[in-house]
Amino acid sequence: MKSLGLVAAGGSLCILCIGAHSDDIEIGAGGTILALIAAGVRLEVDWCVLSAPGGRKEEARASANALLAECAGHRMELGSFHDSHFPSQSTAIKEWLSAIREKTAPDVIFTHRLEDAHQDHREIAKLTWNLFRDHLILEYEVPKWDGDLAALNAYVPLSKDILERKIALLDGHFASQRSKDWFDAETFRGLARLRGMECRAPEHYAEAFMMRKLRLL
Repeated sequence: MKSLGLVAAGGSLCILCIGAHSDDIEIGAGGTILALIAAGVRLEVDWCVLSAPGGRKEEARASANALLAECAGHRMELGSFHDSHFPSQSTAIKEWLSAIREKTAPDVIFTHRLEDAHQDHREIAKLTWNLFRDHLILEYEVPKWDGDLAALNAYVPLSKDILERKIALLDGHFASQRSKDWFDAETFRGLARLRGMECRAPEHYAEAFMMRKLRLL
């Protein structure tokens, strides 16, 4: 399969990562970010999490700092929106994201999938597309008990080492999530194997995204 790289090895890339909850970005795009860093990309990252109540705020900070430790630079914004009620907070969330937009000029945006079964995820995806109208947007997936996996159309192959590092970071930083029956290494490894099969990844693993609009040449 012909690959269209986001950036040449050794090049620079600015990315904006938007997650409804403290572990969403790591689950959906953590491997991709680690792979870019490993490829020698000079990565500048704006990392935005809209809900991280209580102890999850410290989990979010520690996880992002560990994941992005080798980036050229990163900034984090943590919101305080009410988990599971994002649709009713849409106006305030739009204002919050609008302020983020004024402070960054990303080459790529990672956000939730428009058809995600979680209402918070859908609201963030909708507002991302509403506010960032001239950007490459990649919508990531978050596995959950709803069974809302989709046919995605963009893939980032992951090495086994990168995948295992992603899983270790998730397990090591999100103790609050370990009680959930879907939050474990088997789920993350199994999904990456499925996506790796779909794109014939060299080391059999990948993360997948929905890419709705792409400009070529």
